[in-house]
Amino acid sequence: MNDASPQQAQLINQVFSRLETHYGRYGWWHLEEPYEVMVGAILVQNTSWKNVEKALANLAEHFNPHAIAQMPVADLAELIRPSGYYNQKALKLKAITSWFAHYRYSIQQVRQVDQQTLRQQLLSVKGVGNETADAILVYAIRKPSFVIDAYTRRIFTRNGLAVPASYDKFQALLESVIPQDNDTYAYYHGLMVDHAQQFCHKTPKCSGCPLAQDCLGVTG
Repeated sequence: MNDASPQQAQLINQVFSRLETHYGRYGWWHLEEPYEVMVGAILVQNTSWKNVEKALANLAEHFNPHAIAQMPVADLAELIRPSGYYNQKALKLKAITSWFAHYRYSIQQVRQVDQQTLRQQLLSVKGVGNETADAILVYAIRKPSFVIDAYTRRIFTRNGLAVPASYDKFQALLESVIPQDNDTYAYYHGLMVDHAQQFCHKTPKCSGCPLAQDCLGVTG
């Protein structure tokens, strides 16, 4: 366990509180059907959601695990071409679908398994790393596992947190402060994504940023 110090906890709570005040409460993830979330979590790797939406539109008539499982890899790759890295992602979609098949494509069966076991299983699937596994856990399976991404690292680093290099250690640090609740994890991760896209770019847009008053990365 990587518990936060009182100073770290104060900073983490302050960042999330200010973002919540600025953006308000809302549901963030773009998809609701669990299998669609799994597919989206694969397709969004190394691309924008706009490109994912194009790929999802191409998949619309085939958007169920049975169809994806039976579809030739080359055909699947062509449908998801807009998402980029489509040949690799087609194999990844086949792999996550095969994993889901072990549960008879039943999200209810998946949710009966403990979180640690599920995470280990997901990480053993071709093309699923920590970030993708946690996105599937929190948004599809609804198990509280905070998603760590480049946006989260950027925002907290600029706001003065000594961010651990290790994915697991940074995740444990945040989870020691944030309420252990799946909806909160999903919402707070959404805040990170939205804030990074609106203000905290690689070259930040600091004017109007709700975190600017204490941010170390503020530009003129």
